Amino acid sequence: MPVPRSDWATLRRLLPYLWEYRGRVIVALAFLVAAKLANVSVPLLLKQLVDSLSIGPGDARALMVVPVGLLLAYGGLRLSTSLFTELRELVFAKATEGAARSISLQVFRHLHSLSLRFHLERQTGGMTRDIERGTRGVHSLISYSLYSIFPTLVEVGLVLTLLGVKFDAWFAWITVAALVIYIVFTISVTEWRTKFRKVMNELDSNAHTKAIDSLLNYETVKYFSNEDYEAVRYNESLERLRRAKLKSQSTLSLLNTGQQLIIATALIAMLWRATQGVVSGTMTLGDLVMVNAFMIQLYIPLNFLGVIYRELKQALTDLEKMFTLMEREREVDDAPGAPELQVPHGVVRFERVSFGYDANRAILQDVSFEIPAGRKVAVVGPSGAGKSTLARLMFRFYDVTDGRITIDGRDIREVTQSSLRRNIGIVPQDTVLFNDTVEYNIAYGRPGATRGEVEAAARAAHIHQFITSTPKGYDTMVGERGLKLSGGEKQRVAIARTLLKNPPILIFDEATSALDSANERAIQAELASAARNKTALVIAHRLSTVVDAHEILVMETGRIIERGTHAQLLAQGGRYAQMWALQQSGSE
Repeated sequence: MPVPRSDWATLRRLLPYLWEYRGRVIVALAFLVAAKLANVSVPLLLKQLVDSLSIGPGDARALMVVPVGLLLAYGGLRLSTSLFTELRELVFAKATEGAARSISLQVFRHLHSLSLRFHLERQTGGMTRDIERGTRGVHSLISYSLYSIFPTLVEVGLVLTLLGVKFDAWFAWITVAALVIYIVFTISVTEWRTKFRKVMNELDSNAHTKAIDSLLNYETVKYFSNEDYEAVRYNESLERLRRAKLKSQSTLSLLNTGQQLIIATALIAMLWRATQGVVSGTMTLGDLVMVNAFMIQLYIPLNFLGVIYRELKQALTDLEKMFTLMEREREVDDAPGAPELQVPHGVVRFERVSFGYDANRAILQDVSFEIPAGRKVAVVGPSGAGKSTLARLMFRFYDVTDGRITIDGRDIREVTQSSLRRNIGIVPQDTVLFNDTVEYNIAYGRPGATRGEVEAAARAAHIHQFITSTPKGYDTMVGERGLKLSGGEKQRVAIARTLLKNPPILIFDEATSALDSANERAIQAELASAARNKTALVIAHRLSTVVDAHEILVMETGRIIERGTHAQLLAQGGRYAQMWALQQSGSE
C-alpha cells in the first residue's frame, strides 16, 4: 500500500510541468498584480467622487464640482480590472492546458509500460475515473491558486496597507483579526470534512466501476438474465454514494454558516468604527463609502475560501492518486542502456525456463527447447499445461523466474521491449479488436500501411470477400472489442493484422480455433505460406494443424513430457498418440 504524500510533495511534483511555461507564469502574475491595483484604486476613486458631491442643495456649482475626469477614471479602472484579469487568464491558459496534456500523456505512456499483471488486476472504471479527476485536478489547482488565492492575498496586503496609512490602526486590526479567525475556522472545518469527501470519491469510483464492468459484459448479463441483479448491485452503490453526499452537504452548510457569521461581525465592527469617525468629523462620508467598498471587495473572494480550500484539497488528493499511479513500479523494465534487438536469423531458445505467476504456483518447470531459424515448432497439451504462458514470456509480459529465453543468442531481458515485440507477431486465441473500422484494425499491424497492403493481407487471411460484401466495406465499424463480428471473422482480422506486420518470428496461439473446417484448411495453407522462412511457434489444440511441424512438444503440468515429429510421437505410443487417436475418433 503506497504511503500518502503530503500536499507540498504533490505540489513539488507538479511544478516541473509548469516551469516549462515560466515566461507565461511571470507575465500572468504581472497582469494579476495590475488587475488588483486597479481594483483597489476603485474605492479610492469612489471616495473622491462622494466627497466632491458633498455640497449644499441647489448649488449651481455642482456640475462644475463633479469632475468629469474622475468619472471617466472610475469607468477606466473598472474596465482595467476586467481587462487585466482576462489577459492573465489568456496568457496562462497555454500553461494550464500544456501541463494537463503533459501529465495525461505521461500517465497514458506509463500505463502502457506497466506489466500484464497490473492490467489483469486493475479495475478499469475506477482507474479511468482517477485519471479523469487527476487531470481535472491540474486545472482546479492552477485555477484556484493563481486566480483566487494569490489575487486575494495581494488584495488583502494592499487594503491593510491603505487602512493602516489613511485611518487609525483599529481598522487594520479588525480586518486582520477577522481574516485570521475566518481562515482558521475554514481550514479546520474543511480538514474535518475532507474524510467525508474521500469516502464519497471512493464510493463514486466504486459505483462507476460496477457500471462499466456490467456494460462491458453486456452479453454475459443477457445470457443469465441478470439485468435486475446488476441493477440492484448498482443501486446499492448509488445508495451508499447518496448517503455520503448528504453527509458532505450537511457539513458544508455548517461551514458556510460559520463563515457568514464571521464576515458579518467584522463588517459591522468596521462600519460602526467608520460611522463614529464621520460623526466625530475625523472621517468624511467618502471615507465611510471607501471602507465599505473595501470590505465588500475583500470579503467577496473570502466568501468562497471554504469552497476554494476544499477544491484545492480535493485537487491535491486527486493529483496525488494520479502521481501514485505514475510512480507505480514497472515489474518488467528495460535494462539501463539496453540495445535494440537485431534478428539476423531468428533462432529462439528456451533454456531451463521456470515461471510462476505467484511464488506458490509454478506454471513452467525446467522447460528447454529450440526453434531453429525458419522452422516451425508446435506445442500441444491439455488446458493449463502452460502453453500460452510460453507466448507471454516470449513477448516479455513477464520475466522468467529461472533460466532464460534467447533470440539469436541474445537474452531477451538485455534488449528493449519495444524492439523485441516489433520482431514478433502473434495471432492470439482470444482476439480483441478496437472499436474502430475493419481497415484500422488490420492496419494496426503496421500503422501507415496503404489500403492496397491492407487488402492484400485481408485476402491472405480469407476475409477480403466478407469485408467487401458489407455496405461500408473496410470502413465497417467492428464495435466494442469487435463484438459486431463473429469469432471466426475476428480471428481472420487478427491473422490479417499479423500478416501485415510481417515479423521474422511468428506465434500462432490456437490461431484457427474459431474457424470451421473448410476455412481452417484454407487459412492453414496461408499461414504455412506466411510462416515460410520464418521462425514459428504454434500453440495448438487440434493436432491435425501441426503434423508438418519440425518438432512437436507435448506439455503437461508445466513440463515437456514428449518431443519429436508427428511420426516419431505416434510411433512412441505415448500421450501424443493417445490424444491423436481420441481426436481422430471424435472427427469421425
